[in-house]
Amino acid sequence: MQEKNIMISAGEASGDMHAANLVQKVKRIAPNVRFYGMGANLMRNAGVDIIVDANDLSIIGLLEIVTKFAKIHQAFQIMENALRQNKPDLLILVDYPGFNLRLAKVAKKTGIKVLYFISPKVWAWNQGRVAIIKKYVDMMAVIFPFEVDFYKKWQVPVTFVGNPLLEIVKPKLTRATAQQAFNLDPNCKTIGLFPGSRKSEIKRLLPIMLEATKLLKNQNPSLQFILPQASSITINELQPFLHSSSVEVRVIKDQNYDVMQVCDAIIAASGTVTLEIAIMAIPLVLIYKTSWLEYQVAKLVIKIPCIGLCNILAGRKIVQELLQQDATPENIAKEIGKILNDSHYREEMIDNLTAIKSSLKTNTHKNIAQLVIEMANLQ
Repeated sequence: MQEKNIMISAGEASGDMHAANLVQKVKRIAPNVRFYGMGANLMRNAGVDIIVDANDLSIIGLLEIVTKFAKIHQAFQIMENALRQNKPDLLILVDYPGFNLRLAKVAKKTGIKVLYFISPKVWAWNQGRVAIIKKYVDMMAVIFPFEVDFYKKWQVPVTFVGNPLLEIVKPKLTRATAQQAFNLDPNCKTIGLFPGSRKSEIKRLLPIMLEATKLLKNQNPSLQFILPQASSITINELQPFLHSSSVEVRVIKDQNYDVMQVCDAIIAASGTVTLEIAIMAIPLVLIYKTSWLEYQVAKLVIKIPCIGLCNILAGRKIVQELLQQDATPENIAKEIGKILNDSHYREEMIDNLTAIKSSLKTNTHKNIAQLVIEMANLQ
């Protein structure tokens, strides 16, 4: 059989992880297929020939789009040229819609099939992109059940492959072992601080979280606090905030799920982490704060009542969302206090989070790999 070539494009850390897992699954079935494209370290380790390093392209908010425009433009040119010259058997796009939908247009005009894994959040905002997807994407492989009905309504080819987080969100340690490893008292309640994985999020959200810990500590002196250090954040970037706080916070590097497991409640920045916490069935409060301009734009374009993935999947607010001016230390402390002290409220939240996990199909990377094999005619 002639060697098959597949181009793959992922521009965020999460996309790099999911793309790497997908490549590994495909290579087990079709070891001779060549993958190349845009990604980062995990994709490189999985055997992808990286022609554009995505490490510098991660963006959040309007301002970062402006500051990184030149790098993004250069990256697109490299990907476009490679697509036209090599004409792969399949183009796989992973999330990162602003970039990837432009690439889909080039592929379609070049006669290359396009598989999109992890849909843009067009059900929340920018529904104008649906027309672009319908025109240039051959198959949408979605990770949330409600996305199937959404795309069918627009007559876009779609399949639900399951949610990859179910295969990933697995602690390595038992709760008791983790408590011992993190030097936590098992007889005291532990609160987790998850301020995000970007410097801009740390700057905006961590000080508010730390102020909330002071209020909570005053109410209950036995409380313990723990913070997982994201791989994208150095300890030196965290220390100025931690040193200015009178409350001790244990910092644990690269053990997110073990940290979640020891928590009785979590204060979390909005994002994928809230779904990871939901899968672990840990009660939480979601917070987020951005610039005034970005928030005004978001209010105009976002078409859904909740922003938290757990609330979107539940179809109602099962977790409190504290956004912008509502994201205050007082409001956070009040909600965490309710979770800790109101057993009915806490158990109801745990039951609702458990139901979300039950609604998500597993074996995602195996399912998407099979789709890749069919679309690229690898067997």
